[in-house]
Amino acid sequence: VQLQASGGGEVQPGGSLRLACAASGFSFDDYAIGWFRQAPGKEREFVAAIRWSGGITYYTDSVKGRFTISRDNTKTTVYLQMNSLKAEDTAVYYCAADPYFSGSYYFTETVYGYWGQGTQVTVSS
Repeated sequence: VQLQASGGGEVQPGGSLRLACAASGFSFDDYAIGWFRQAPGKEREFVAAIRWSGGITYYTDSVKGRFTISRDNTKTTVYLQMNSLKAEDTAVYYCAADPYFSGSYYFTETVYGYWGQGTQVTVSS
């Protein structure tokens, strides 16, 4: 299983970025792909997740209404559209896969057994 994250960069407050997570090597019946982020000096935190079967989405409160997670079935790619970005969104963003969809534990990083490399998002004026 491999996860490749891309799309990070630097943007001004109020701007937008779209992250992509390309997944390969999957052979699971039901799984979830999540995005986490880690800001300097802080612990890694859950941002959003999508259950591949049915496309159910989950978000942390601080990004609801601003971020949208989606999937492209044909490419096994998950996107994180980030709008109205704020300085506090600055972090390294990671995508991860929960190969058995752990249900109500979707926000818990320990259920994600596969991780991609991070991509830096910087929101600054």
